Amino acid sequence: MPQDVREAAARDNAEWCDVVCGTHGLTGRINADAWSVPRRSPPWYPDAVTLRPGVDADALLARIDAGSGASVKDSFADLDLTEHGFRVLFDAQWIHRPPADPPASPPLTRVTTPSGLITWAAAHGGGDLFRPALLADPRVRVLARYDDRGAVVGGAVVSGDGVYGVSNLFARTGDPGEIWHGVLTTLPRLPLVGYESGPDLAAARKAGFVPVGPLRVWLRD
Repeated sequence: MPQDVREAAARDNAEWCDVVCGTHGLTGRINADAWSVPRRSPPWYPDAVTLRPGVDADALLARIDAGSGASVKDSFADLDLTEHGFRVLFDAQWIHRPPADPPASPPLTRVTTPSGLITWAAAHGGGDLFRPALLADPRVRVLARYDDRGAVVGGAVVSGDGVYGVSNLFARTGDPGEIWHGVLTTLPRLPLVGYESGPDLAAARKAGFVPVGPLRVWLRD
């Protein structure tokens, strides 16, 4: 798979991280090497995301608060941050699904109100991480699957413009593949990217995504 697909996936993910950090009052910095924030990002979000292979580790860490709790998304799995006190938190694969016909599955419902976002975030488990300002950003779609009683049983976020990143996909009950299929039906015939590992990667592959290269997340304890 062409290198530019991985770079597009990394950039889309960095832009999503920037949106989330912006709702928490953090202003990100982006250049050809990486996206970063100068102080600690919200939980589960990195302080930096590399955007090309071969980024200088010292220069990257100088852009962030590299103390305890710092994290770096090494988008090409080519950094070694052990000498800086970091350990590998997890490895994953970037994934890509080119434009294609969607499966026969009902679409997901877009969340459009702050109260709806609170309900969605509670089902997701992210709580205060997801703030109402997300709903005002035209690049962001928060999607939900509701059961017959109106409870959120799954969902995802799709963000971007041109290439669209799928993140925060979850299923409280049943097969997560049904949520993947719902995303594909909601946004048919669009190029989609994201990253997954383990059983979540297997579910994405069943939905037609293919791995396009490794990434690694580093954490300083």
